[in-house]
Amino acid sequence: MKTYLVTGGCGFIGANFIHYMFEKYGDSIRIINLDKLTYAGNPENLRDIEYLRNYVFVKGDICDKHLVNDLFQQYEIYYVVHFAAESHVDRSIESADEFVRSNVLGTLTLIDAAKRAWEAGETYREGVKYLQVSTDEVYGSLGETGYFTEVTPLDPHSPYSASKASADLMVKSYIDTHRFPANITRCSNNYGPYQYPEKLIPLLITNCLEKKPLPVYGDGMNIRDWLYVEDHCRAIDMVLHNAPSGEIYNIGGHNEKTNIDIVKLVIGYLHDTYDSGIDESLITYVTDRKGHDRRYAIDADKIGHDLGWEPETMFAEGIVKTIRWYLDNRKWLDDLKNTNI
Repeated sequence: MKTYLVTGGCGFIGANFIHYMFEKYGDSIRIINLDKLTYAGNPENLRDIEYLRNYVFVKGDICDKHLVNDLFQQYEIYYVVHFAAESHVDRSIESADEFVRSNVLGTLTLIDAAKRAWEAGETYREGVKYLQVSTDEVYGSLGETGYFTEVTPLDPHSPYSASKASADLMVKSYIDTHRFPANITRCSNNYGPYQYPEKLIPLLITNCLEKKPLPVYGDGMNIRDWLYVEDHCRAIDMVLHNAPSGEIYNIGGHNEKTNIDIVKLVIGYLHDTYDSGIDESLITYVTDRKGHDRRYAIDADKIGHDLGWEPETMFAEGIVKTIRWYLDNRKWLDDLKNTNI
């Protein structure tokens, strides 16, 4: 039984990844979930697996050197999958301090602890791996044409994306200097179950259900590439186990949509299937976000060529699955809103 240290496992992508891994590998793996349980970390996301003997939850901060080193001493950790991060762009614009602390210093704490433990033991030569889960936002903004590739220069435009780019470069420095066994993945916008309702799609669903205004930045024509979270989890699994150390992989959904198209799509589905009182009168255009990148789009050819990955969930299917999940889990949503929002 090989042990995985997953950071931020109670968050959106982390929780989906833990579910995915147990569904695929069952009791042949053990997962240690290290999560600080900030506002976006929800233990309810993993309530259905907390009874498993091969699942261990540790409440703690990735910046806590003693705690992180103790975990490596206590468990023979083969794999580290690093999701934990402050990730909301608007919050980073208001206050960048915690983004630098968590995203940069937290990453440094993890790779230092992993390097120390793996160099001290035989596991260093037996396929250990650290995986840095990053974002396409580190590349900056695209014009009307073109795509981000793995060699696109980093050009972050927000404190959030700058902190993620800094963390990526720290990991790369350890790969180059110490031959640290690691990969970096950079994904496009994820959507799916368990996403905290400050993000676009769950915010739209939540506000529609409560007949609240749907805030749309600027003209609503900013474009994002949307990736269903389970496809992302499958890609991470492939990179972790099959990719050569040191490689960087972009992970995208091949689903470019403008923000206003997403808004109208969610309204339309809920209007037709849930409540005819939900309509486009809820749309409210607001002042654009500072430094708002116009377009993101991922070229994911490399991971397809190297590892055979491609997205399996097309947006038309994934958005319906996502909306239905939130409708079927109103208690989860209501409990979260009553507690944190």
